[in-house]
Amino acid sequence: MLKITDLHKTFNPGTVNAKKALNGLNLTIEDGDFVTVIGGNGAGKSTMLNAISGVWKPDSGTIEIDGVDVTNIPEHKRAAYLGRVFQDPMKGTAPDMEIAENLAIAARRGTKRKLKWGVKKAEREKYKELLATLELGLETRLSSKVGLLSGGQRQAVTLLMATLRRPKLLLLDEHTAALDPKTAAKVLEITDKIVTENKLTTLMITHNMHDAIAHGNRLIMMHEGRIVVDVSGEEKKQLTISQLLGLFEKASGSEFANDKVMLSK
Repeated sequence: MLKITDLHKTFNPGTVNAKKALNGLNLTIEDGDFVTVIGGNGAGKSTMLNAISGVWKPDSGTIEIDGVDVTNIPEHKRAAYLGRVFQDPMKGTAPDMEIAENLAIAARRGTKRKLKWGVKKAEREKYKELLATLELGLETRLSSKVGLLSGGQRQAVTLLMATLRRPKLLLLDEHTAALDPKTAAKVLEITDKIVTENKLTTLMITHNMHDAIAHGNRLIMMHEGRIVVDVSGEEKKQLTISQLLGLFEKASGSEFANDKVMLSK
């Protein structure tokens, strides 16, 4: 579903501020894989997601989604393949619009629009059913402004919006990092449910090693713009945090030091 080949990206090239963010990155993700991504500051995690999304154009290398080379396709056209949830709960929604209106916009993404009533009664009933699956009581608040929701409620709505059109690839960019631990756990529970039920190919960046191990069927660890650890299946299920740190140190030749990364819940 995703194939990244020899991807390079340097910011501010030729200056004293030059920063090599991606250094020959190679990654292949199969249809239905749920891959968690972890790494220190400057490892290239968000740069990789931005490259996939088309925010940056790589200096060299290729990106394919479902067999289509999207390397030179602009961001707005590439969005048809992708769903994305950001770290900031304020992104990805229209805060001054109702929950129902936000969901309706997401449901119409990529389709031709006409001048007519925004949200039909049948749609509202459908959205009620979807919101009820979140178990957050939002099914009774369809007319509430999204900006009035809590961070966790908003991220849950954003997850629904990102997956309504069944994207080829779901990108989760530290989408629980701004939430308190209890709320983050609830959002991750909702994430697992949506990904599993819809069989979505997913790439999730997290700063929490415990979450990286506990969620998904594959884990990759990045360092200096490339992947240095890649574990999946039973090996991933049996991993401990100390073993993961050991794998990183062996592959990178250095200790994992990052004050942002949480080693446990």
